[in-house]
Amino acid sequence: MSIPLLQTAPTRRRRTPFLLGLAMAPLLFLGAISVAWFGGYRINLTPSEPLGLWRFVKLDRPAAVGDLVLVCPPQTAAMQEARRRGYLRAGLCPGDVAPLIKTVIAVAGQRVDVCVGVSVNGHPIPSSGLAQRDGQGRPMTEFPGGIVPANYVFLHSRFASSYDSRYFGPVPASGILGLAQEVLTYAP
Repeated sequence: MSIPLLQTAPTRRRRTPFLLGLAMAPLLFLGAISVAWFGGYRINLTPSEPLGLWRFVKLDRPAAVGDLVLVCPPQTAAMQEARRRGYLRAGLCPGDVAPLIKTVIAVAGQRVDVCVGVSVNGHPIPSSGLAQRDGQGRPMTEFPGGIVPANYVFLHSRFASSYDSRYFGPVPASGILGLAQEVLTYAP
C-alpha cells in the first residue's frame, strides 16, 4: 500500500526586500547628493581646472592672490553673452549659471595689463595668452586692462581656452563662495 504524498503549494520568494530596496535607492541617492551639496562638495566637469570632486570651504578673510576660489559670475552683458555662446554651464548662481573655479591673480589696487598675455603690476602671468577666436570661430573680446577696483578680484585659469577675467574683467569679491580644494580629481 502506498501512502499519498501531501502536495504543498509552491513556495513564493519574498519580493518585499527587493521592492523596498528598489524604492529606497532614489531616496539614498538624493540623500547622498544633499549631504555632498551641504557639505561643500561639488563635481567639476569643465577643463579649466582638473575634472572631478572638489570641496569648497568658507573664505573667512579677504581673497588673496593665489587663492583658488569658487565664484558666482556677475550678471553683466559679457556674462550673458558667454552664456549664450555656451562658455558657461547652467547652475544655481544668479543668471542661472554654474559657479566658476578660478585662481585670483590680482586684487583691489593692482594694475592688470592685457595684451598678448596678462601681466599684473608689470609681472607676466604664465599661461595667460589670449585667444582671438573661440572654438566656433567667433571673435573674442579681451578686457582692456586697468586697476582692479575696491572689492573686486581678477581671475585666471592656466587652461588656454578658459573663459576668465582676460575676457570679462574683474568680478566682485562678494561673488566668491569659498576656497576650492581638490578631493578626487583627474587632469587630462
